Amino acid sequence: MLKSVFIIFLFQLIGESIQKYFELTIPGPVIGLILLLISLILTKSTKNIFIRKTKEEITTTSNFIISYLSLLFVPIGVGVVMHLSYLENNYIEVLGVIFFSTILTIGFTALLMEAINNQFKKHVRKK
Repeated sequence: MLKSVFIIFLFQLIGESIQKYFELTIPGPVIGLILLLISLILTKSTKNIFIRKTKEEITTTSNFIISYLSLLFVPIGVGVVMHLSYLENNYIEVLGVIFFSTILTIGFTALLMEAINNQFKKHVRKK
């Protein structure tokens, strides 16, 4: 488990380094996770036992971390309570951002699912 946590943090560090070096607006951990995903996809069909075992350990560790994901929302809740006066003064703008971002998220998710579904149907037809 320690090795897989190290690998996850290593990819996060690489993502942070890329983000700082190129001054990107995408958060470093997101870049790191995308790089980790790419590396896992590229090694998908490997026969190397070490790489397969490492991928299984990363999967197990990731599932363990996800089981505690709800704890990460506690600081966000505290931050909202601490800045409640800001929210009270700007509630219309905040509600507008929440509304439009929700609409955009639903639309993007629908388009993405449609594209994935079409690719899946093409893949099934080829077999």
